[in-house]
Amino acid sequence: MPMKTLSQDAVRGLMIAVQGLHDDPPPPATKKAVRSIIRQIHMLQIDSINVVARAPYFVLWSRLGDYDPLWLDELFAEGALFEYWSHANCFLPIEDYPLYRAGGWIIDWRNPRKWLDENPEVAEFVLDHIRTNGGVRAADFKRADGQKSTWVNPKEEQIALDYLVYVGELMVRERHNFQRIYDLRERVFPESDKLPSVSSDDANDQFVLYTIQALGVTKAEWIASYFRLKKAWVNAALKRLEKQDRLMTVAVEGWEKPGYIHPDNLKMVEAAAEGKIPHSKTTLLSPFDPLVWDERRTLDLFSFDSKIEFYFPASKRKYGYFSLPILYNNALIGRLDPKAHRNEGIFEVKALHLEPGVVLDDALVADVKSALQACADWHKTPQVIIRDTTESGLADVFRIDWRG
Repeated sequence: MPMKTLSQDAVRGLMIAVQGLHDDPPPPATKKAVRSIIRQIHMLQIDSINVVARAPYFVLWSRLGDYDPLWLDELFAEGALFEYWSHANCFLPIEDYPLYRAGGWIIDWRNPRKWLDENPEVAEFVLDHIRTNGGVRAADFKRADGQKSTWVNPKEEQIALDYLVYVGELMVRERHNFQRIYDLRERVFPESDKLPSVSSDDANDQFVLYTIQALGVTKAEWIASYFRLKKAWVNAALKRLEKQDRLMTVAVEGWEKPGYIHPDNLKMVEAAAEGKIPHSKTTLLSPFDPLVWDERRTLDLFSFDSKIEFYFPASKRKYGYFSLPILYNNALIGRLDPKAHRNEGIFEVKALHLEPGVVLDDALVADVKSALQACADWHKTPQVIIRDTTESGLADVFRIDWRG
């Protein structure tokens, strides 16, 4: 018997569930659970903004709740994770390293090999320094041209370090005060030379399968952005995978074409088609969370504009510098613009915005206040202060009494 057509509600619930954001009792917050979550969503995007916890730590909190951020650092230092370009610069499961070594083409828009070939003296200088002195930071190299190094105007040695990582000669050994420490690949991951080689097509196929698994049910046009693949590569991979019967499809209401599903998710999809739709927890999300980092997918499926505004001048921001989407009842109901004042123990909400049409009731208010307080407590800034809201009176509705 063919599977019933999935509703849009079912697709939302399935995506939330496979992303680890459903309301089933969470696993105990352990270092093992941190590693499992990373394997489940396949990557943690790294970003330096720290008005609240930096992106990779926050994404884990949204799923695990109160956990120790040091566990992520320890997993990286122990070699369970590595750092490489994926959706962006990410922490990745070490078992996927062969896929990325095969896929230097993933970041071919930067032409790392071409740059290294054109600047051999810089590359060799950096490598010789590391061979002699061990791991280095980009800051250990002084800029000679008098310019100030920025992320849009890095020094040559910084470019060489990153590009040598991309081509597999270096790896990031650890981070200290969030600065990368680079070392030779054979020192960081001695077993890497014993790993089987993977063809570009096979790596591409696996990335597409990972994406379909991590999205629950997906349109073909949503696939490329998860690992930043070219659309032509995705289309070729889908043809190969369909021919090999390694993926499945399902009809979705309102979609012109069937959605793709991973065979491992089949039972969950079948249950959702029968009305047993996974239900979300209530939590706050980083703007770099994989549930919302694709603006087009988030707008299409959740009718929510997830545009990140810290790139904009302050005068052009509608929601704030680093607004956090609010997940409630399988919907993105609003966002808040936070700032954790760690020395003062204050979690400031500069603005809280609800989406048009959101109906306030006691359950919503209680759940959002609970999630907000949990986030503040985890930051060790337990006093929550709400400055501004979309509508007058909302600050009073969501006010959390401080009894410290």
